[in-house]
Amino acid sequence: MSRKRRMFDIDIPEDDNADFPAGKVDKVDQRRGPMATAIVETAESTRDRAAIEAQIRAENDALAQEHVRLKRAGLITDMIELDLIDSSKLVRDRKPEADLELVELMASIRDIGLSNPIQVEPSGDGRYQLIQGYRRLSAYRKLRDDSGQVDKWGRIPAGISARGDQLEQLYRRMVDENLIRKDISFAEMAQLALRYAQDPQTAEPDPEKAVAILFKSAGYQKRSYIRNFIPLVQHLGDVLMFPQEISRALGLALAQRLQDVPGMAAAIKAELKSWDKRSAKDEVDLLRRYAGQGSEDATAPSRDPGFDRPAPAAKAKTTFQLQRPQGSAKCTAANGRLEIRLPRDFSAVDRRKLEIAVASMLDQLE
Repeated sequence: MSRKRRMFDIDIPEDDNADFPAGKVDKVDQRRGPMATAIVETAESTRDRAAIEAQIRAENDALAQEHVRLKRAGLITDMIELDLIDSSKLVRDRKPEADLELVELMASIRDIGLSNPIQVEPSGDGRYQLIQGYRRLSAYRKLRDDSGQVDKWGRIPAGISARGDQLEQLYRRMVDENLIRKDISFAEMAQLALRYAQDPQTAEPDPEKAVAILFKSAGYQKRSYIRNFIPLVQHLGDVLMFPQEISRALGLALAQRLQDVPGMAAAIKAELKSWDKRSAKDEVDLLRRYAGQGSEDATAPSRDPGFDRPAPAAKAKTTFQLQRPQGSAKCTAANGRLEIRLPRDFSAVDRRKLEIAVASMLDQLE
């Protein structure tokens, strides 16, 4: 006897969002077991973490490159302790005791702060070498010592430059910064050229050639004056207290006299060596007397009365040449006459412009 099979009609809903009984989910991913699901989630998390780490490394690399760029440009600034800064790498052009404007600089820093940070470079062991800003650093040190306020004046804003700049470039930067100051004298510039030539780390031992290296941005005439001051600094630099007070005319005349008159340098040194309490005027008056630019000063001490000071030898004329775009300018200076010969039609120059130029030249000769 056979049984009849009973048939049932099952309606399967066509809507994909229809609710299924528990455990009857048709998505393959949701049919994985707990272990498989954990493995998949771990792999996805690892990929995401690797992508984030790669992005962070790229950002850090970009920041590091930007930091190096800013550091090489000297744009990274920090507050550095004064006692961690050395100034032995570059020979400075100024004697600290002769800087009469340091008090004014201190007052400015005290009132409005330091507007221009100094420049340093790392030298190892947490210390730094000064590149620019000797006077600013000196002002901060004196403010600290005078006030005793180490918390306020014990650190100075400093731009930290990367190491590696050539010594010649560092000297040039210092010189160009000084040339901006109107008060720097020819004697001080000649002194810097001498010290540059004496520096064992520089390649040029000739001070006159050092002038061309250091003062490249200055004009030809200015470099010529600096070279003329070199003999003066060579003979008297160690006894002068106020070299910045020596005018161009006095320096040139005195340098010439030192070359023409044997024993004059020794006589000047003898008078200045033990004269500690002298003023800038005292020193200049003495130099003028030896240069033949003034009469004997009865109040100035004379520690070598036996030295014969001959009268300045009068010159019939002085001649020199200057290279100009129009050619070589031949200049002749004599008593009551100054002549300039240049292949140019000066009559074509506007009269007012010519008057201004001549007046400016004569003012410079005063």
